[in-house]
Amino acid sequence: MVTSSKSAIRLLATDIDGTLLNPQFQISERDLSALRRAHASGIEIVLVTGRRHTFALPIARQLGFDLWLISSNGAVTRSLSGETFHRDLMPAETCRRLCAAMQEFRGNTVLTFDKETKGALVLEHMDELGASIRRWLEKNVQYIDFVIPIERALVTDPIQSMFCGSIARMNQALEALNNSGMQGMVTILRTEYPQRDLLMIDVLDAGCSKGHALERWAAHRGYRREQVMAVGDNHNDVEMLEFAGHPVIMGNACEELRARGWRVTGGNDACGLAEAIEIMLGETVVPAG
Repeated sequence: MVTSSKSAIRLLATDIDGTLLNPQFQISERDLSALRRAHASGIEIVLVTGRRHTFALPIARQLGFDLWLISSNGAVTRSLSGETFHRDLMPAETCRRLCAAMQEFRGNTVLTFDKETKGALVLEHMDELGASIRRWLEKNVQYIDFVIPIERALVTDPIQSMFCGSIARMNQALEALNNSGMQGMVTILRTEYPQRDLLMIDVLDAGCSKGHALERWAAHRGYRREQVMAVGDNHNDVEMLEFAGHPVIMGNACEELRARGWRVTGGNDACGLAEAIEIMLGETVVPAG
């Protein structure tokens, strides 16, 4: 049995891609074992991801215990069994205005809706998307609908709009967003993978982020900030790490995070998540009996 007597942490929030998953997009045995020991010691685990809830479920189920997921960069908080705690959708009219302002990047646009049928992901075509995103879309093919113009899909409020493509192209999109006049109406988050020349820009409802969702969940569960540890690696993890009383960044973290002075653990190629958990637990083993 492992005890957390040396740890005041009650809630552990971990990102998935680049953090929980290794470079082969798998959960290493050491990371899995560490998470299970933390859970057994009474620490609540919550996965906080930019993935859609359904796309994160196969990862969450590998952990082998019940937990909640904060998905779509904070827009949806839902249990493994499908119970919804909170949703923060973008008003359809706001999304229409966004699509009009980003007309030049229509071929890089993907809308996400909170449903598990065809039309959960909507785009006009795949011609301008990079190979990495096309592979992701191919894994989600049963959820994709092609709608021209894309605004015709906005019969309900979407979770978010995503712009994705090469880093150079998406930096142009970021500039366009900054000049769109939509400040205060939306939250703009980015996730960057230089080795894949991939930049994803998630545009969500104003005030929606991993950090806001984690703060809401911690308050619901009665945890103070100093009882929360968060582990992440990318730009979209900043708000989550800022909220947590114990922020930890991966050894493979982007430069923006590394410049914050937060504690650095090993990379996702070296079980950095497990290393952070082992330090948190103190790894005091109490012999059975």
